Amino acid sequence: MSDIVKQRLRLTIHGAVQGVGFRPFVYRLATDLGLYGWVCNTAGGVLIEVEGPTAALQEFLLRLTRDHPDRAVIYGTEPLFLDKAGYTEFAISESLPGEPSAWIAPEIATCDDCRRELLDPGDRRFRYPFINCTHCGPRYSIISRLPYDRANTSMHRFVMCPACSHEYHDPGDRRFHAQPNACPDCGPNLELWDSSGQVLSKGDAALCQAVGLVRDGRILALKGLGGFHLIVDASADSGVELLRQRKHRHGKPLALMFPHISSVKDACYVSPQEERLLISPAAPIVLLRRREGFPAISTGVAPGNPYLGAMLPYSPLHILLLNDLGRPIVATSGNIAEETICIDEHEALRRLGDLADFFLVHNRPILRAVDDSVVRVILDTEQVIRRARGYAPLPILIDSPVSSILAVGGHLKNSVALSQGRSVFISQHIGDIETPQSCEAFSRCIRDLSQLYSIKPERVVCDLHPDYFSTQEARSMGLPVISVQHHEAHVFSCMGENGLQPPLLGVAWDGSGYGTEGTVWGGEFILVTMEGTRRLAHFAPFPLPGGEAAVREPRRVLLGALYASIGLAVFESQNAQFLSAFTTSELAALRQVLERKINSPLTSSVGRLFDAMAAVAGLGASNSFEGQAAMALEFSLPPVTTEEAYSFQVLDKGDDVPVIIRAPLWAEVLADRQRGVPTGIMSARFHNMLVDIIIWAVRRSGLDRVALSGGCFQNRYLTERAVTRLRAAGFMAYWHQRVPPNDGGLALGQILAAVRLSSGKA
Repeated sequence: MSDIVKQRLRLTIHGAVQGVGFRPFVYRLATDLGLYGWVCNTAGGVLIEVEGPTAALQEFLLRLTRDHPDRAVIYGTEPLFLDKAGYTEFAISESLPGEPSAWIAPEIATCDDCRRELLDPGDRRFRYPFINCTHCGPRYSIISRLPYDRANTSMHRFVMCPACSHEYHDPGDRRFHAQPNACPDCGPNLELWDSSGQVLSKGDAALCQAVGLVRDGRILALKGLGGFHLIVDASADSGVELLRQRKHRHGKPLALMFPHISSVKDACYVSPQEERLLISPAAPIVLLRRREGFPAISTGVAPGNPYLGAMLPYSPLHILLLNDLGRPIVATSGNIAEETICIDEHEALRRLGDLADFFLVHNRPILRAVDDSVVRVILDTEQVIRRARGYAPLPILIDSPVSSILAVGGHLKNSVALSQGRSVFISQHIGDIETPQSCEAFSRCIRDLSQLYSIKPERVVCDLHPDYFSTQEARSMGLPVISVQHHEAHVFSCMGENGLQPPLLGVAWDGSGYGTEGTVWGGEFILVTMEGTRRLAHFAPFPLPGGEAAVREPRRVLLGALYASIGLAVFESQNAQFLSAFTTSELAALRQVLERKINSPLTSSVGRLFDAMAAVAGLGASNSFEGQAAMALEFSLPPVTTEEAYSFQVLDKGDDVPVIIRAPLWAEVLADRQRGVPTGIMSARFHNMLVDIIIWAVRRSGLDRVALSGGCFQNRYLTERAVTRLRAAGFMAYWHQRVPPNDGGLALGQILAAVRLSSGKA
C-alpha cells in the first residue's frame, strides 16, 4: 500500500466509555482491520490514535460508533485525520495523567432505547415528548452550574414521582442519575398557543393539533432543546415563501428535518460518512447533494443550490412531530434575520409573534441558546461549519498546555473560547454581533464559560480591528489584552486542531479582515516560523466603491477590480455588457467615488474576487446573504471540469516587501463572456487559477507544509483540488475538520497566537 493513502486518525471519545470493555473492543477492532496505534483512558473519556490505509480508517470509524459495547455511552466523537506517526503495532496504553475533568456534555440525540419506549403504547412514557435517560437528552442547555446534578439544572422545579425517583436512584437502571428524568406524571408538559398567547390545547392534544396545522401549511414556532424552530411543511411553496418574507431571509437556504434516514436518501445522495453524521449523537445538519426532481421539497427551500441542509429529529418532541406528519419540514432557527435564537416562550411571543401563526411550547426552561450545528464532508472527512448543538462545549485538545486565556473571536459568526491546560473550550455559535440581542448573547456566553468551568482568565485576546464590539468588550474587562491579526488567527486555528508546529505556510482566504496597515485583507499567504510570522505574499488590493455597499453588491466589486486593472477604461463602451448592470446616474456617481477615492477601501480579499467573478459571469448583481455570489460560482461548476486556468502574474521586488500577486484575469474573463463560454467553464478556470497560485506560493516559501484556512475553504471544489494538487506536487496539506474554517474558528487561533506573541515568537 503506497504511503499517500495512509493516514493517522486521532479520535477523542466523550462519554461513559470507561469500565465497560471499551478499550479491549477498540483493540480487537483495530487488529481486525490491520491498523496500528494505541488506545488509552483520559480524564474526559478515551483517546485513540490509529493509522493505516484511509479506507480502513473510515471503516474503523463507522464500526466503532455502530458496534461498541452495549454498556458504553458515547456523548460525542471528535475525529481528526493527521500525518502518519509510523506505529508498528496496536497497544492498550496507560491512562494519560491529569486532573479529572468536569467536561459538560452537549445535547445528545434521543437514544434507540428511549425511542422504542416513546413509540410503545404499552410503556408509561408512550408519546411523552420529554423522555430521556443517561444516554441521551438535554445537557448544556439546562445546566446552571457544576456539578451536573438535578438541583443545578432547570429541572430542579420538577419533583420526581415515586416511579421516576426509583429509576433515578437504582444503579442498575438506565436512568440512574439521569438528571432530566421525568414522566407525564411529574415532568414538563406541552401547550399550543395562538399568536396572542392564548392556550388552545395541552399535552398530546397540543401536539396532534400542531401536526394538523403544519399539514395545512401554517407556520409553527416550536420550543425545542436549545431554542425555538420555525417550522413549515417543506413541500408547501406558499408556506415556505411566507416564512421567508416574515423572517426576512431572502435566498439563504433553509434547514430541513426528515422523518427518518430513508426519507433523507429519497431526497439526497448520502455517502457512508454522511449517514454516520446524520445518525450520530450530535445529529447535526449535514449538507447533502440533492436528487433532482424530488417532489416533496419546495424549490423555495434552497433556491439555486444543489445542496440541502438535512437533519434527523433528535429530540422526542421532534420525533413525534415528524412521525405523525410523515413528511419533511423546514426547521429553521427561531429568529428574525441575524438576531439570536429565542429560548423563552414569552420572549418568543414578543419577537416571533409576526412570524409564526402558532406556538408549540413547554415549561422546561432553556438556560442558554444552542443552535443546530452544520457540517459537510470534504475529502471524505467531516468539516464543521457551524459548531453548536451536539459539539459545544466539548473542548478541542491542543498539544501543549497553556495558561487561562479568554478569546473573544471576531464580528461575524462569532464564538468565544476559554483555555485551561490542554483544553480549549469553544462556545456554541453566537452569530453576527450586529444587534442588541447578539451583543447580550456574546457577553452572557463569556460569563457562562467562565462560571461553568470555574476558570478565571489571566489575559484576553481579541481581533486587531478596533471597532469590533468584541474588541471593545475585551478592552473593557480590566485584563491584559493581546490583539491578533485576523488572518494569523485563522492560520493558527488550523495549526492548533491539526497539531502542527512551525515552520509552515498558511493560506488565509476570506471576505475581510483588518490588516496591520489598516486596509482590508483577505487573500493572505502567511509564513509561520519558530521566530515569528510574516506576510509572505498577498493579492493585489483593489477598491470597493461604496465600502459595505460593495459587499452587498458584487457588481460594485467587479467595477472596483476592473478599475484597479485598467483604470477609467472600465467605463468605456467595450464593457457595455457589464456596465448595463448600472444606471447612468449610478455610473457617474461611482466614477467620482473611485477617482476621488471616497469611501473606497482597498481590499486583497479572495472572497471579494469570488463576488467579482460571479458578477461578470452573470450569477447575481447583489448578495442577499454573506457568500451568496461565491456559492453560486461554486455551484455553477459542471460535473466534469476543465484543467485550464486563467492567467496570473507576480510582482516580486526581491526584498522584504511582500510579493504582490496580480491576477490579470479580467481581460480573459471578459473575452470568455463575450464569446459565450459556458459559465461553469469560466468558474472552473477561475478556481483552477486560485489553486495554481497556492502551488506557486508554497514553492516560493521553500516549505513542504501548508495550512488552508478562512471562509473560502468551505468551498468543496477549491479545497479538494488544492489538497489533491498539493499532494501530487509532494507537499503536505492541512485543512479544518473539527473547528470551522470561517470566523467561527477564530477564537481557537487567537489563543494559540497569543501564546506565541507573549513568548516573543511572533
